[in-house]
Amino acid sequence: MLVLQRKIGQSIYIGEDIKITIQDISSDKVKISIEAPKEVTIVREELKLATMNNLEALSSSGDSVALLKKMFDK
Repeated sequence: MLVLQRKIGQSIYIGEDIKITIQDISSDKVKISIEAPKEVTIVREELKLATMNNLEALSSSGDSVALLKKMFDK
């Protein structure tokens, strides 16, 4: 993991075409801007985790339905 310190207005690049700029810093928040090609998906971590949890719950509920169906078919 790379850890960097930046000041307001300073930027970092990821690869050739993703630019992250520090816009504002308050006591417990940092506001950033991200410039990236349209084909690059940018998602907040909590939304990605929620999506993964929902997909996991969906797939496990399908297994549960199949198991219940087997039980009732006997």
